[in-house]
Amino acid sequence: MRAKPEYRNRDETEVVVLDALADRHQEGMTVFEIRSRADVTIDQIEDALAALKDDDLIVVEKDEERTLILPDEDVVGPETNDEDVSLLDKLRNKLPF
Repeated sequence: MRAKPEYRNRDETEVVVLDALADRHQEGMTVFEIRSRADVTIDQIEDALAALKDDDLIVVEKDEERTLILPDEDVVGPETNDEDVSLLDKLRNKLPF
């Protein structure tokens, strides 16, 4: 899964984090799990998580053993397969229209 299109015009790191969280939106992820899915530094992830938290796009849940980060339900888009996305749609998402 991916974040909905309306959340894709954010900072690149924030979008990568949202996409990773959307893939595991029911289970949540730890910071280290996000780091393993995103090719960014821990500092970049920290900054992205802070911005996403400020905008109420993520929820942080703590239990006795670990801290899980989950995306807000409104952020998660429908399940898509990259093979189903046309070349035109890919270009449209990349270019600023």
